[in-house]
Amino acid sequence: MKGREKLTYISFFILGGILLLFIVLPLGRLIFAHSPGIILQELKDKTVLVPIWNSVFLSFVTAFIAIIFGVPLAFLMAKERFGKLEEAVETIVDLPLAVPHTVAGIALLFIFGRQGLLGAFFYNGFGFRITGTRIAVVLAMLFVSLPYIVDSARDGFKKVDISLEKASRSLGASLFSTFRYIYLPLSRDEVLSGFLLTWARAISEFGAVIIVAYYPLTAPVKIYDAFTQYNLAVSSAIAAILLVICLSIFLTVRFLVRRKK
Repeated sequence: MKGREKLTYISFFILGGILLLFIVLPLGRLIFAHSPGIILQELKDKTVLVPIWNSVFLSFVTAFIAIIFGVPLAFLMAKERFGKLEEAVETIVDLPLAVPHTVAGIALLFIFGRQGLLGAFFYNGFGFRITGTRIAVVLAMLFVSLPYIVDSARDGFKKVDISLEKASRSLGASLFSTFRYIYLPLSRDEVLSGFLLTWARAISEFGAVIIVAYYPLTAPVKIYDAFTQYNLAVSSAIAAILLVICLSIFLTVRFLVRRKK
């Protein structure tokens, strides 16, 4: 019996190791495929730095907006306040995960495009075009990444013992105070994890962003632009820079979150 158990673990390690190599090898090869000189040359190019800054900054903006709107929705879902519509709401929240991102971008054009429902209002009334702006980039990022914060925060709120809420309310605390001082602190890890996943998904978005705002360039669009205009060497160097930045931010945030536990 112990022999079979050992064989099972060995088999699982082999299968899991293959999967890990499948992730690590391409990324590692991308990072170490370029000399420091080429990387420094690209870092001096303003046409490379600006798209990278756009991606990093706008993805953080997206993640903060996602928290502002997503956490309250997650709390309502955790408390099952939608009644018979609960499953419908959960399905709607997770829809962006199933929708191809180019489809999401085109769908957003029907709302925020120059002839869209809201886009036409702003364009005809104020002469302001949403598409082709950083606002459009954030909207595209938000659409595809919002499920991560909602689902993660909802799971965190659900694990909170209901007796803590009852005790808080029995002592005269309002619902908002209970949410602020009990639910949020006890669900901090899940909310922060959702924030990090939302940011990571937003910074990598390409399909929806390129539809609603080719310009101003984000890093993924810039990489695609460099690949089609130049060659793999140039585009991969930019990709390596973005990868290092993303990994640095991702690992730093995860380290800080785990350190606080």
